[in-house]
Amino acid sequence: MEHLGSRRLETERLIMRAFVPEDARPMFRNWANDPEVTRFLTWPTHTSEEVTSKVVASWVEKNSDPASYQWAIVWKETMEPIGSISVVTWREEVGEAQVGYCIGKEWWHRGITTECFSEVIRFLFREVGVNRIFAQHDANNPHSGMVMKKCGLRYEGLLRQAGRNNQGICDMCVYGILRGDYEAEQGKSAGK
Repeated sequence: MEHLGSRRLETERLIMRAFVPEDARPMFRNWANDPEVTRFLTWPTHTSEEVTSKVVASWVEKNSDPASYQWAIVWKETMEPIGSISVVTWREEVGEAQVGYCIGKEWWHRGITTECFSEVIRFLFREVGVNRIFAQHDANNPHSGMVMKKCGLRYEGLLRQAGRNNQGICDMCVYGILRGDYEAEQGKSAGK
């Protein structure tokens, strides 16, 4: 693997880029202060812009670390962040990355998270050289699992009472994709 950090990525409707201090206000407004958005997350709903500013500052500090991947999801239409996506954990010995994401409620059910996650998957496999990507979600949040399936991840199983989020202890559904599977699928798509 060759770590490249939160390099700018782009899709038809989105830009994924490293966070900057000015992102605190739109992050607070667009998703971090909304209990519906944070319902199944591991961090609490932000109660003030000051809380969000501290979080963003901690991410900005890591921008120069090539092993840190914390992107703001920027909606091109408004050019402001509407969510975030990141590599949550690494297991370097097997080339594995766990990805987590969240997006503001206003942008739910529009294919935006799928568009974003698909580009991050491409980047991690093709440019960073990751071997395996996985993601997990609270079993009570099936919409997140639908994003994972649309991005080509396969359901790998249920980890009973293996997670903790704002709802308490929860069962976690795990989805994964291997670089070989991804390349084979891309080859099929190119041959059509």
